[in-house]
Amino acid sequence: CVSSQKKEFNQSSHQVMILYSSSSIITVVTISVIFMVVVFGSKCSNVFLMVSSFVISDNTSTSRSYYTRPLPTSSSSSSNGSADDDNLRSGRIESKDPVHSQQQQQQPQRQQPTPTASMKRPNLITTATATSQRNPRTSSNSLKSSTPIRVCYQGEPGAYSEKSLRELLGPNVIAVPRPDFESCYRAVASRECDYACLPVENSLGGSIHDNYDLQLKYDLTIVAEHECRVRHCLHAIHGVKKSDVQYCMSHPQALAQCDNYLRGLGIKPVPVYDTAGAVKLLKENAEAKKDPNYKPQRALPEICSIENTAAIASELAGVTYDLNCLEKGIEDDDTNFTRFLLLGRASVAQYLNKNVPAKTSIVFTLPNTPGALYKALACFSLREIDFSKIESRPTSASLLNYLKFKNRQRGGDRDSQAADLPRFRYCFYLDFLASELDENAQNALHHLREQAEFCRILGSYPQKSRLVGPVYDAVQDAKRWNIENGNQMTQMTLPSDEGIMKINIGIMGYGAYGKFLGRKFAEKHSVRCIDVLDKSKEAEDTGVEFYPMFEMESFLKDIDVLVITVPMIDFESAVSSLPKDLIANKLVVEVCPLGTVPKNILMEQLPDSTDIISSHIMFGPSTSGGTTRNSWDGQPMVYDKVRVRNERVANAYLNIFERERCQMVIMTAEQQDAHMADAEFVTHLTGRLLGCGTMLPPTPVASREYAALCDVTDMTSADTFDLFYGMYKYNPRAKDHISMVRENLAKVERQLAAKEAFLAARAEIQNADRQRLVAECRQLLHEVAKKSSLNAGGEEKLVGQKSALPVSEK
Repeated sequence: CVSSQKKEFNQSSHQVMILYSSSSIITVVTISVIFMVVVFGSKCSNVFLMVSSFVISDNTSTSRSYYTRPLPTSSSSSSNGSADDDNLRSGRIESKDPVHSQQQQQQPQRQQPTPTASMKRPNLITTATATSQRNPRTSSNSLKSSTPIRVCYQGEPGAYSEKSLRELLGPNVIAVPRPDFESCYRAVASRECDYACLPVENSLGGSIHDNYDLQLKYDLTIVAEHECRVRHCLHAIHGVKKSDVQYCMSHPQALAQCDNYLRGLGIKPVPVYDTAGAVKLLKENAEAKKDPNYKPQRALPEICSIENTAAIASELAGVTYDLNCLEKGIEDDDTNFTRFLLLGRASVAQYLNKNVPAKTSIVFTLPNTPGALYKALACFSLREIDFSKIESRPTSASLLNYLKFKNRQRGGDRDSQAADLPRFRYCFYLDFLASELDENAQNALHHLREQAEFCRILGSYPQKSRLVGPVYDAVQDAKRWNIENGNQMTQMTLPSDEGIMKINIGIMGYGAYGKFLGRKFAEKHSVRCIDVLDKSKEAEDTGVEFYPMFEMESFLKDIDVLVITVPMIDFESAVSSLPKDLIANKLVVEVCPLGTVPKNILMEQLPDSTDIISSHIMFGPSTSGGTTRNSWDGQPMVYDKVRVRNERVANAYLNIFERERCQMVIMTAEQQDAHMADAEFVTHLTGRLLGCGTMLPPTPVASREYAALCDVTDMTSADTFDLFYGMYKYNPRAKDHISMVRENLAKVERQLAAKEAFLAARAEIQNADRQRLVAECRQLLHEVAKKSSLNAGGEEKLVGQKSALPVSEK
């Protein structure tokens, strides 16, 4: 068969994917596998599949360093497991035996080997394997991943976290040890690893609060859970007996869990940073004693030596570092279990069916009102939804800021926030036994959101170590990887461990904003700029190399990232002037206040091999956060990876803002315009209206409102008019906003005129009423006076008549 070969390259520092659609290759591989199965058996066919996958990779991948160690074997079953076990773990067959289900939950999926002196020390090997990730749009039947999935964990190789992920996912995944929990979250979020296996609670020690807080900080979802039995072992160098041990190193929590055992033997505990790290410490110092040229990373404590010291760790740690296990199961309490969560970037809720027992984890906050928690829990109890855990935690700073923002949206002012939001705020973590897609669960969540100020689903996943969807498919794909029969792989480093990756950044348009970014970029990277005007003096002041426009080819020659900071009205012409052959395989970043139009221009005019990031850096040289060089902390930076193949360069650019502690917000260009375009335009319009003339003169004493208006005026007046015009031209609602401002201004004028006329009319009416009252009073007084005079005249006439009568009549 002869057909054309279609190759699609997706090149990056840690992602290379090559697709071969040649039917001839598929035919040859298929016939060869069938022949080898018939002649040599299934083992040779597995080896041939592995070799063929290396051949197909075409030697285009980068070299990786892996730890390998002997795989534990079981005489009763193969390492791949039976078909029924695979179906049970994937949820296709539901176990009807509760005892069998409990054993599957508590016991390891594979038996750990007993450490013996014949086991070799784990060595470092380098394998040329492609590191492409699974394509979510293709099924496991249509495309097999070129390497097993990478799962990171916290601790040294051999830690209980690695034991947990091996039990959950099998021995054929690549384990990646990380120094702390947050580095695991970063590795998955940056796509350096596929999943992270992290502990969240221990049956004796309680919850691990760091991982609860990090789940809110990073946008990862829970895809599986596993309960790992913590079984401590006492390890020592070969030749050391239990009676020789005087000191024991381990993590403080492990030492506390074996306190009675150590007291019974008279062994003094010595706390160190990690359980597997204690075993590693013994092994490295033993190697240093044999080889004087070998230098261990850490030295033993002064009171300890390799002859009188043991270490408490998992059985896997002893196998990893080839130590002698003196005794197993030395913990004081045999009910010690740790619950681990498998975190990924995509949800598996859509793969949960009625045959798979599901669990959903959520976090929410409630208002400070009586009975708020009771009403929230009633949302689930009324629908017969059971809980498995509920716990409260103090809210993080970012969540508290969100609650304050939401309080202002409801109409609260800054003065009333202290009264509305108590000083101590708590969020509730809740696990309920149902899928988030179940009808009752959806109704309960809708009901809860009506009461909660904040509610987020952390993940909906299968219970009791079951795997579904892409996770199950990836584990099944990894079973065909038998690099060396009886070995496990551990990737010791990631590209991000190399420190700050130095990149060459070019800035096109070196105005005030380009100068603002260039000064910060030049602190740790090589920066050059280009402009139609002579900006050599400004570039020299900020440590940036200047290129005139006629040297465009030299400017683009060695750069990794091109940041376009020209005004929006010149953006299209600037992009069209770029040589398409020189901009290929580079990262182009636009920083316009509106994202949709620049994004479409870049997508249309740049070649497909050019990476694109649409960003909106919501601060600048005129903001309070940009007045000093090191004050980007907390400032929002909104971005969207529109088209990124070289993740390493893209992450190196974004790390500039992350290291400055900017608030990184992932949002598409369309969402940016929908949420922020109108606000930005109205803000600049207000600032320009108030900044004209002397409308806001400086005063020795000013209110907070006046100071806020002055800040708006100062921030907007420093920007060029071209920037404001770009907001006007490319915002279809800008004219409507100006009309609304004009209408509102006319409305205010009408209201003022109406108020003035009303007050004048009222004053005139009051004056007329006053005059009428005075006239009425005058008339009334006149009538009273007239009546009084009449009465007085009548009395005088009567007196005169009486005086004229005789005395006898008187």
